[in-house]
Amino acid sequence: VDIAQVLTFFSFRLRGVYYPCAVVHWFNRVGDAPDNDTGMWMVKSSSTGDHVFAVIHVDTIFRSAHLIPVYGTDPLPSVIKPHHVLEIFTLFYVNKYADHHAFEIAC
Repeated sequence: VDIAQVLTFFSFRLRGVYYPCAVVHWFNRVGDAPDNDTGMWMVKSSSTGDHVFAVIHVDTIFRSAHLIPVYGTDPLPSVIKPHHVLEIFTLFYVNKYADHHAFEIAC
């Protein structure tokens, strides 16, 4: 399973065919197996190295994913809001416990 952040949706027509698309920013899997302590896969933002963006057809989007940041030991400043998380953290757990569909997919 590949994880990406959708940045925008757009569509276009070419030779009379409609193409609904999304621009995505890919995340890279960390390791070959889920984390031993949590049982969840880990991903890191591709922005920590090369920016990996792509245009994909919306039919290739399977479902949303719930990412949990890998926190450090220090408290977060109060100015950090939920919409900052994907910009501040670089390592995430893919939460397979979010619902039963995610659990079946991520196992």
